[in-house]
Amino acid sequence: MKNGSSWEAGSASKVVDELRSLADARAVGARLPSTRDLQHQLGVGPVTVQRALARLVTEGVLVTRPGAGTFVAARRTARVGDTDWQQVALGASPVSASGIDVLLANVNSTGFQLGTGYLDAGLRADSRLAAAAARAVRRPDAWGTPPMAGVPELRSWFGREIGADPDQVLITSAAQSALSAVFRALLPAGSPVLCAVPTYPGALAVARSAGLVPVPVPTDADGIRPELLERALAATSARLLFLQPTFANPDGGVLAHARRREVLGICERAGAFILEDDYARWLGHGQVPPPPLWRDDDQGRVITVCSLTKILAPSLRIGAIVARGPVMSRLAAMRQVDDFLVPAPLQHTAVEMVTGPGWSAQQRAVSAALRARMGTLTAALAAELPECSFENPRGGISLWLRLPRGTDDLAVASWAARLGVVVMSGRYYVVGEQDASYLRLCVAGIREADIPAAVALLAEAVRAGAGTGTDLPPHRAMTG
Repeated sequence: MKNGSSWEAGSASKVVDELRSLADARAVGARLPSTRDLQHQLGVGPVTVQRALARLVTEGVLVTRPGAGTFVAARRTARVGDTDWQQVALGASPVSASGIDVLLANVNSTGFQLGTGYLDAGLRADSRLAAAAARAVRRPDAWGTPPMAGVPELRSWFGREIGADPDQVLITSAAQSALSAVFRALLPAGSPVLCAVPTYPGALAVARSAGLVPVPVPTDADGIRPELLERALAATSARLLFLQPTFANPDGGVLAHARRREVLGICERAGAFILEDDYARWLGHGQVPPPPLWRDDDQGRVITVCSLTKILAPSLRIGAIVARGPVMSRLAAMRQVDDFLVPAPLQHTAVEMVTGPGWSAQQRAVSAALRARMGTLTAALAAELPECSFENPRGGISLWLRLPRGTDDLAVASWAARLGVVVMSGRYYVVGEQDASYLRLCVAGIREADIPAAVALLAEAVRAGAGTGTDLPPHRAMTG
């Protein structure tokens, strides 16, 4: 045991580890010291000890007996059997997590964080959300059954932001759930779905897991190319186009104003829906973003998905689907089939947050930070990697870095990780064959002061990936 002077007070995870070691060292049925004795030995408060004990009871390591104390539980011996039969029963997997598994793994990676799309702790709205949640759970209806389409106040708020009536809004468990519902509700397995590329890997994973066939439609500096969209619709008879018209992931591009009506017209003639992923609505760099494509459409052709997750916090899984016409009934049914309803406490927390003064303050803080970080990133890339190229993002959180010809993006990402920089390989953001390699660099999770050092190390990785290096360097433990 460690005494109070050497123990880091308040470290709940260390208390859990210490108590687990204590239990492992004792016989089954042995009684642990009293809570007061544990407090003294570990140098922590009673709440920390009680929480650690409760966690170990939940895990089955300990057992409590009222009036008697806490005891070491019986060891559970896991039976190891032959599970090879499952390979026959399961067959080929229809589920594809390619890309999003890497994205999620990157979230908690150590090093300079140019890989995650989630805000770092300094930018998240944690304290504001905590206050909003405290108010939300005290509402009389907080723990009841909310309306199936969502809390009316939240539907009205999303409607005002997008330009829709409340009855055209369906609350969802963030954007990923919404994308899944739309893809599966609109298209049967085996259908093609057009994707403006480069594109979000989560959308590709949803489409493939639903048995759909993603078909790429290239973009340029002004967004999706209309002439290629028309060709793709004619060749495939696709009935759905997925695109991000505002601050697209990964290149930060915006669909040019002149192309908006043209894209809508092409899809109208083909009888196709447009799934607008408006994930970056509140991630501008100080400028007013263009209105959602939804506002240019009066025929129910555009279905818009948006979310509060990126601007506030990863665990606030709140988003919305905005649609008009008969398709809304199908989408609502699919959402209910998936999860019945979105928890009311989360919805009320979102309402408390976006209708209070903290919402504007959060938007200003994130906008200023993203603008500063992106400016520092582009300057560092120009200085350290002149052999690479990129378009300056008009908003959002990411930059699409084109690597020198012949460079392997996976090799560069591996080198970068070894050097202590987390980046995303560009191949997860494309469909089919490509004539160049890219990296997606994200500024959401890195401090501005760390960006120059991160880019300097990334430059080493790029040159190694281009063939100037051979063996991978030893991994550097970084905490950027």
